[in-house]
Amino acid sequence: MRGFLLISGLALVGLSGLAQAAPSCEDAITQQEMNACAGEGYQAADEELNATYDEVMGRLDGDSEEGLKTAQRAWIQFRDAECDFVSGPTSEGSANSMVKAGCLEKLTHQRTEALKSYSQCEEGDVSCPVPRQ
Repeated sequence: MRGFLLISGLALVGLSGLAQAAPSCEDAITQQEMNACAGEGYQAADEELNATYDEVMGRLDGDSEEGLKTAQRAWIQFRDAECDFVSGPTSEGSANSMVKAGCLEKLTHQRTEALKSYSQCEEGDVSCPVPRQ
């Protein structure tokens, strides 16, 4: 009995080591790994978007703040609807979360770049909604 417990304990230690040594996204093979990697990519893009949004909001006041909030809410609705459409063909499959996260990541990067461009307007650009620092 004592030998069985020792072997069982060693097996559990070995299995827990395997769980911690998850492959990198470059080495992802299973759909579960690819789904997780896609989710991580979207999460990183979303964090960058939020930081950029906060930076731009910090440069606005009054009506401009409300205008950006309205635009951002509308963009989120568009992004979600677009990614539902794009991932629709996989809605019944195991790749759905990967396809949807990939779409979310792509559109989120695009939105981040658009917000960043507002912070880099040329002097005298009257169409720029964000004042220069």
